Amino acid sequence: MNIRIKATNYQMTPETSDYLDDRIATLEKLLGSDAEVARCEVEVGKDAGGQRHGDNLYFAEFHILYPGGSVRATNRSQSINGAIDDAKEEAARQLRRARKTHIRLWRKSGAAFKRLLRMGD
Repeated sequence: MNIRIKATNYQMTPETSDYLDDRIATLEKLLGSDAEVARCEVEVGKDAGGQRHGDNLYFAEFHILYPGGSVRATNRSQSINGAIDDAKEEAARQLRRARKTHIRLWRKSGAAFKRLLRMGD
């Protein structure tokens, strides 16, 4: 997987980088064979804060492009690790849902084709 990481108003520490790599690895497993050609763009950083965001100063955004679709997940939290975790969970949920939809479409189209063949007899 082609991974691009951008830090906005935030200095990436080695601990945060390792933590992020672990979370990206779990998303890579969900992609299966599409992981080789997929691209994952991650942006982590610190917002300006203020009234709009309250205590949620840190944000994480995942954008995954793979053959057949794309996933975007964003989250804000009080800690950078919390924001990464929540955004990763949202991206994983979207990937699982897309995979289920893909499988369901294949099964339904196969069943419809089988019915069509039966009608031709």
